[in-house]
Amino acid sequence: MDLSNLPESLVVQLSKAVEDYILHNREKYFARGTPLTSQQLAPLEPFFPADDLQRVRTVFLEGTRIQDPPFYSMARIMGIKNLPSFSDVAAVTFVDVIVSHEAFTPELLFHEMVHVVQYSQMSTTKFASFYVNGFIRGGSYDEIPLEKNAYELESRFRANCQQTFSVADEVKAWKDAGKF
Repeated sequence: MDLSNLPESLVVQLSKAVEDYILHNREKYFARGTPLTSQQLAPLEPFFPADDLQRVRTVFLEGTRIQDPPFYSMARIMGIKNLPSFSDVAAVTFVDVIVSHEAFTPELLFHEMVHVVQYSQMSTTKFASFYVNGFIRGGSYDEIPLEKNAYELESRFRANCQQTFSVADEVKAWKDAGKF
């Protein structure tokens, strides 16, 4: 299905459904979340705003997976294919709650913390809209600009974690340039 032909009203509806899913899961997992440990904080502190690092909560799921959004079945019926399955990804960030299916590594936390910064710089409504529109324009998870931004910054961190940069400044530059 050519997603570029979706009616704007449907795109708005999908964005609202994604926002509701994000907020519901943030609420669902927040109470189970724990702050970053000093060991987790150490490699991240040079890159991220202190307030984001202090407010984020992490949840490591064992024996269970994040469920796909309820609207996925309707989207599939409409012919929308290759939706990213939340149960298959390493982790998902719901505003300031990072829920992981894998043990937290510095690289995984870095990637998810980029999303925390993205949420910090835009409303959840904007984040959901950028995510949906990015998927529609790109046709896949890999082409979502919010993910491209997170993977690019994670790649820089992996290449040389001693060469620090401001994730907040990098996200702002992408946002100001209209890349999302």
